[in-house]
Amino acid sequence: MKQRIFFSVGALIAVWLLWIVAYRFIANDYILPSFSETIHSLLQVLGEGAFWRALLNSLWRTLLAFAVSVLLGIGLALLARLFDGIRFFLAPVVSVLRTLPTMAVILILLIWTTPSVAPVIVSALVLFPAAYAAALASMDEVHESYGALSRAYGITRTKQAFRMYLPLSAPSILKQAGAILSMGLKITVSGEVLSSTAKSLGGMMQEAKLFVEMPRLLALTIVAVLLGFVLEGLCALLAKYCVRWRT
Repeated sequence: MKQRIFFSVGALIAVWLLWIVAYRFIANDYILPSFSETIHSLLQVLGEGAFWRALLNSLWRTLLAFAVSVLLGIGLALLARLFDGIRFFLAPVVSVLRTLPTMAVILILLIWTTPSVAPVIVSALVLFPAAYAAALASMDEVHESYGALSRAYGITRTKQAFRMYLPLSAPSILKQAGAILSMGLKITVSGEVLSSTAKSLGGMMQEAKLFVEMPRLLALTIVAVLLGFVLEGLCALLAKYCVRWRT
């Protein structure tokens, strides 16, 4: 644990030093502002009520897309584990969703929906293949360990689903949920930027970019990165407690 903290702090110091060197080398505040100016802008942003409303809106969209994609991914992965026909049917669908160009999908959704809805849909579409693959891989591991035993005792598929696959694969799925949720935040904010979504973190980034407010843009980016770390950390804690509960 101490070694992990040491290297994490070392990485942050390395990024800070790289920022200072790059700022001195570029010497253009419109391209890269100073670290102190960015922190000052960050403190200003944190004091704005509009920022907190935008942050909550973006967080809500992220959690909504995450919940839809994970519930759908786990549900379909369970069916795919129980029925080979469903697995074969979903394989090309998931492959197509993996290769969808995010920006093109957002532009299409902006025609069909609104700037506040498009980021949620595109985030769910991007997250679903990852959630489905993670859940299916975890359930396949459970099947390798207990599949033969369940067949030997004639356990029904319903009992296999709710008493074997779901509970035994939950810790493994939770371990990967943090990365999926963090990616969902990135996709949602990117969608908000491209959609110019009002009262959102991405919308504030787009506004800062239009007015060439680089310190403010970097400050908002730092907020998004930190929020991603927090969400991933919370999922890691949840997975840890889930493993303890099982043992």
